[in-house]
Amino acid sequence: MIKARLRSSKRDSKAVEPAQTATPRSSKRDLKEPVQGQTAAAPSRKKREAVLKIEYSDGPRREMGETSHSWMPENWEEVLENIRKMRRTIEAPVDTMGCDKCPDQSVSQKLVRYQLLVSLMLSSQTKDEVTHAAVGRLREFTLTPESIVGADEKQIERLIYPVSFYKNKAKHLKQTAKVLLEKYDGDIPDSVEGLCSLPGVGPKMAYLAMSCGWGRTVGIGVDTHVHRISNRLGWLPAPTKTAEQTRKALEAWLPRELWDEVNHLLVGFGQTVCKPAGPKCSSCLNVQLCPFSKKHARAK
Repeated sequence: MIKARLRSSKRDSKAVEPAQTATPRSSKRDLKEPVQGQTAAAPSRKKREAVLKIEYSDGPRREMGETSHSWMPENWEEVLENIRKMRRTIEAPVDTMGCDKCPDQSVSQKLVRYQLLVSLMLSSQTKDEVTHAAVGRLREFTLTPESIVGADEKQIERLIYPVSFYKNKAKHLKQTAKVLLEKYDGDIPDSVEGLCSLPGVGPKMAYLAMSCGWGRTVGIGVDTHVHRISNRLGWLPAPTKTAEQTRKALEAWLPRELWDEVNHLLVGFGQTVCKPAGPKCSSCLNVQLCPFSKKHARAK
């Protein structure tokens, strides 16, 4: 390449871009057919996304206490301990009606895992109180993969209403139950990749199902509360727009032994103190440490 550039510089005094000297024939074709050039790049992006999903399904990636990034937020340990103190004195809906509280603990562990997954599927954009009540009605009906497959979709809709998107969720419950019976003997997959392949199951649900169902913490479950609070506290190198961006940024610096705890802590904290609207900054122990609190105070 260096010799080619030297010869080229003798022939032409103007600078030539490396891409043009390396592929002079394809450059003309790319100019005439820009659409083909764009579509050719798409498969590589898809491959990278697939690898990324698989990466988080194989269990531990680093030792306890070890982080994978040099950046860490200031005073994060003090902030976290303050949240622990507040959570010990304030009961949140997640403490008594969270998804891990929905299954019938008197049944087999396999069925407990299935009922946990159903709870997680119903919980998306739905308050814990509503999810808990819906799962209770399903349990009265008999909540097993077999009963859901045999039930009429309209009947399931009536049982889970008023969870958000209840029509779609009823359809996904039937589809997922069928897959579990056909491929997993009625149990749930034991990997993030397998869980995310089920209809209606996303990353947050998969990580929580792995933690609560299989006792394996392979990622942080990031819901709307964890996403919002992490941004407010400045726990991310830069603001994030999606839950997945937040998860990756948190996992880069937060010690692994805290991954399971941080979800439960922040969800309850977001339900009671750091609310989406009308956050109780004045009564928060982190009022002097939180960047959002300082901005919120100036805005008043």
